[in-house]
Amino acid sequence: MLHKNIPDSSTLLFFGLSSFQMLAMFRRGLFYTFLSIYLREFLNLSVWETTLYATLPMIMSVIFQNLIWGPISDRLQRRRTLIILGEILAGIGTLIIWFIHFSFDNLYVAGYVIILGLSVVEMFWSMSNIGWSALVSDLYPYEKRSKIMGQLTSLGGLGRIIGIFIGGFLYDEGLGFRNGPLFFVASFVMFISTIPMLLFSPEGGTDLKRQEEVEILEKNNNNQKNILIFIIFIIALTFINFGRNSIAVPYSQYLSLDSGFNLNSITIGFVANSRSLAVLLVGFIAGFLSKKFGHSRTLIIGTSIAIIALIITATTKHLELIFLGGFLIGTAEVIIYASSYAIASALIPARMRGKLFAIYNTTFFLSWGSASSLISGPLIDLLINQGKNEIFAYQISFLIGALICLIGLVLFIILEIWLILKKYNSDCI
Repeated sequence: MLHKNIPDSSTLLFFGLSSFQMLAMFRRGLFYTFLSIYLREFLNLSVWETTLYATLPMIMSVIFQNLIWGPISDRLQRRRTLIILGEILAGIGTLIIWFIHFSFDNLYVAGYVIILGLSVVEMFWSMSNIGWSALVSDLYPYEKRSKIMGQLTSLGGLGRIIGIFIGGFLYDEGLGFRNGPLFFVASFVMFISTIPMLLFSPEGGTDLKRQEEVEILEKNNNNQKNILIFIIFIIALTFINFGRNSIAVPYSQYLSLDSGFNLNSITIGFVANSRSLAVLLVGFIAGFLSKKFGHSRTLIIGTSIAIIALIITATTKHLELIFLGGFLIGTAEVIIYASSYAIASALIPARMRGKLFAIYNTTFFLSWGSASSLISGPLIDLLINQGKNEIFAYQISFLIGALICLIGLVLFIILEIWLILKKYNSDCI
């Protein structure tokens, strides 16, 4: 059943959640698609240094989600409040970052102002992330979560498509960041994204006393809600996400290389939106895939597609296949997100949604930056400094990402085989 505080119309609830998701992804597509190019080509940071704009903020996000906002969410059971506060504070912080970075004539220093500023902003923005993850589980029963998350991600893809197109036009060879338009629009969208949450979403949370009684009864059943399975699942998911997201920061740089595809910001936006288009289209069938094949098999399918996408991107010399690779990256993204969320939500007790969803989110948020800083960034710089061709350096890093993703897939398959054998032996007794 839906939470008791949900409005009478489930359509209004979904409208509120999807509107927020679309605005959030609009802002991310608008701002982050071109930020690494700005840091690399306009502010003259190295490839590794450009990865820090993702890594350091995501480290702060993980720390604050796990140590502060997750426990607060579980204690207060106020999900919507965290989301709204996080978005408002992040919007204000983004404006402050632009003002300080613009005041420096030294462009190299200005680059680090952005990196460190985003790290501070993420301390507070992360409360929105943990509130969102817990809220969806609060509001929808287990059997609907994969479908709902797929649909929300799909509509978020539509917002991202629009954001990338507008970002491509506003970028203006870096002046869109330097003079502020991209910062201003991103902040404005953060502010207005709180409106649908206020109007159409309940506070969330759960009846802890009732849930504890339910969980006591569940302990007598042969369910998979135990910490060992959750830990192994998180380890496998970490490899999967680190592998596929290791190209997140250098990807747009690779497409803009003079010695490579040499794409301008508008064309890069079209390539990025091939990924967004996949998210938009595939998101609506993610629930069907999970229902037909099961969440675990769907996660295996999504991870396999991610590996294929990385290999195509790393080896092709044809722009058409770059578009195909981008489409497959988006396909894998939404399938992995929807299926893994459903698996995690089944393993996480309601009274611990804040804390354990913070750990689950860590595999996504930390991989988006740290994978580039620890894997692709240093590897690309090393190969270039050794005199290797720039294109070759980026391609090797993409292939390493595919290998890491494969390790995660193997770990998850081993976990599934172990659970199947465990269930079979139990049934035979």
